Amino acid sequence: MVEVKRGAVAVSLAGHDKGDFQIILDHDRTYAMVCDGKHRPLEKVKKKKLIHLKVTNTIVSEENLKSNKSIKKCLGPFIKAADRKNLFTKGAEL
Repeated sequence: MVEVKRGAVAVSLAGHDKGDFQIILDHDRTYAMVCDGKHRPLEKVKKKKLIHLKVTNTIVSEENLKSNKSIKKCLGPFIKAADRKNLFTKGAEL
């Protein structure tokens, strides 16, 4: 199991944001405060249960957690990779 840390990139497994990549800003034993810099900016973080998150091995530096723009930039490669994977999956279903 991957350790939950501040700055860790995670993907939502449940809820209206299912499949979205987010960054963990704070956490306790049960919940994490997450944001993505766009739908959930730093000014309006989401409190999400840890069981509804899949944490990756990627940790974003503290410097990149200071603005919504830098958070979006850090999550960009994850979002693009997921879009490519979904594109191929959807194409195979046709």
